[in-house]
Amino acid sequence: MVKVYIYDTRARRKRVFEPIDSSNVTIYVCGPTVYDYIHIGNGLSAVVFDVFVRLMRIVYPTVTYVRNITDIEDKIIAASLENNEPYDELTERFVEAFHEDMDALYVLAPDVEPRPTMLLPEITDMIERLLERGHAYVAEGHVLFSVQSFPEYGKLSNRSLEDMIDGARVEVAPYKRDPKDFVLWKPSSAELPGWASPWGRGRPGWHIECSAMIREHLGPTIDIHGAGSDLVFPHNENEIAQGRCVEDGVDYVNYWMHNGMLNLGGRKMSKSLGNVVSIKHLRSLHSNETIRYALLTGHYRQSLLWNERLLDQSRRSIDTLYRSLRHVAEKTGAEERTCADFSQSPLEIFPDSVVAALSNDLHTPKALAELHAIAREIQQTQNTGTMRQLGEKLLAGAWLLGLLNRTPSDYFGSSEQIDAETIESMLVERDEARARRDFARADEIRAELALRGIEIEDTKDGTRWSNRDR
Repeated sequence: MVKVYIYDTRARRKRVFEPIDSSNVTIYVCGPTVYDYIHIGNGLSAVVFDVFVRLMRIVYPTVTYVRNITDIEDKIIAASLENNEPYDELTERFVEAFHEDMDALYVLAPDVEPRPTMLLPEITDMIERLLERGHAYVAEGHVLFSVQSFPEYGKLSNRSLEDMIDGARVEVAPYKRDPKDFVLWKPSSAELPGWASPWGRGRPGWHIECSAMIREHLGPTIDIHGAGSDLVFPHNENEIAQGRCVEDGVDYVNYWMHNGMLNLGGRKMSKSLGNVVSIKHLRSLHSNETIRYALLTGHYRQSLLWNERLLDQSRRSIDTLYRSLRHVAEKTGAEERTCADFSQSPLEIFPDSVVAALSNDLHTPKALAELHAIAREIQQTQNTGTMRQLGEKLLAGAWLLGLLNRTPSDYFGSSEQIDAETIESMLVERDEARARRDFARADEIRAELALRGIEIEDTKDGTRWSNRDR
């Protein structure tokens, strides 16, 4: 039996995973709030936990994976008012866009994808339970959780109540008994979305939504909860308080996994900094597998520096893997296959080296290195039988990472044919863009050429180009 090690945020150490029920592992991951196109940071979380779930599915007989979509929240309401668009039409539009991005990045669908508006009775029931048990109170049409009623509050984020700064990502309001108390239910005016409740027309707070969805679809205590590190406090901290206090003897979550943040140009990606990059935009410049590969090049808990160099290196790496697959087909006569052919394979089919890397706290950089080691073996061996076996190992390992989703012929043959005159014309336009310091346009031209199989290199003697597959 493969042992899977997870760095548990609450324990602050790597722990061997021990499931509540080895016949059914339960995993919940915080999904997007759909008020805009998802950004590359959302993509990082989705891809990271997609790889993790793939790993768990080959180790355990059943995995129930839930990833929510937040379809009612203040950011959604603000966007709908700004667009003069009904909130539900706005959310449906961006849910569709989210699914398109997930399909493009080869992220497998979760078993359940709940939304808060589908579980309003369950949410209100959970709030009533917290009120009955003395962990919540009603004030001016709001229902709030009383942080003082839960002495363990702050253990996940390693903050004491005294250390917490009132107002830092916490709404300060006069109706709160304590500034750190958080909203479970809030009133809605006539022009805002709202639903009937024992406390008047209103809508749920963000934090109670996740707790209720976990409780409804996975039970009072689950194995693993995943999220971005920016959600540790206050969101996940508040989740624990709700989940632990709703009834006795509940641990809520046994292992907490948090992925790190992306930064662009040495800065954390942030809307306030104006450097948010959407998946939709990136897909117009780079192939889907290039983006996915780039997201896996760093360890999931660390900050990942995102730039054009990373994407260029990732494309070259993907090229190398596909060339090895093509080499197998050409030398052995074997039919070209994709990683999807190995999605239902038993554990022993997958390369031990890749499984070992991913089982050690999801070390995707090491797993990628092991894929390339297999690719090198393919190029070095002269034995066609061995070559076929290595090709299968490469594809099986690639499935765990969500890579090599196309046949080599499709991958290399899909680039639009482009003649030398067109390439030279595009390079002139790129030089002109760089001269006027329009580096965004220059990068777009480079990316467009890369998508069409053309590599360019800037030298002291000018820009050179070559077809990467020749």
